[in-house]
Amino acid sequence: MKVLLLNGSPHKNGCTYTALSEAASQLAKHNIETEIIQIGSEAIRGCTACGACRGKGLCVYDDIVNEVIEKAKTADGFLVGSPVYYASPNGTLISFLDRLFFAGSYALAYKPAASVVSARRGGTTASFEVLNKYFMMTNMPVVTSQYWNMVHGSCAEDVQKDEEGLQTMRRLADNMAWLLKCIEAGKAQGITPAEPEPVVRTNFIR
Repeated sequence: MKVLLLNGSPHKNGCTYTALSEAASQLAKHNIETEIIQIGSEAIRGCTACGACRGKGLCVYDDIVNEVIEKAKTADGFLVGSPVYYASPNGTLISFLDRLFFAGSYALAYKPAASVVSARRGGTTASFEVLNKYFMMTNMPVVTSQYWNMVHGSCAEDVQKDEEGLQTMRRLADNMAWLLKCIEAGKAQGITPAEPEPVVRTNFIR
């Protein structure tokens, strides 16, 4: 089994990375492979709602979004990490996620996911909510911990002192491993997700 960890921070080894690394180390104790992918330092354009990805399974703008869609096809779970900017996730990460979920939701559906946020002080719960909504409208089980998945600090060294935050990351990883193994055991018994109904879209304006 493998979990992809997406680092939305422009700082490759900063606070968000420190939180994700703590989760990755704990997942390794459960014999689960991990890969941290640096997203936040990329130049990623936003979704233009062109609709050209329909039926293709890839975005028409061929960049790291399509690379992650390909990796997602064989991944079993996802952790998405972001710093907090003005009580919201990193704009680069939002552009990435908009395109990833619009073009590649088929590679993500029914796979457990969780978000992790990092801030000096406030805005974490608002950012946490924004990220979780991607999972909740893509048929992805949302993995929880013993508290909201957040760490605090102005630098990586600060986060390393956030004992509660790091414990929350470890517990999140434990729960991710448990759920992944439950899903694997279910598949071995022939248990699969229910066949979805055709999607009905109701327009508020007629």
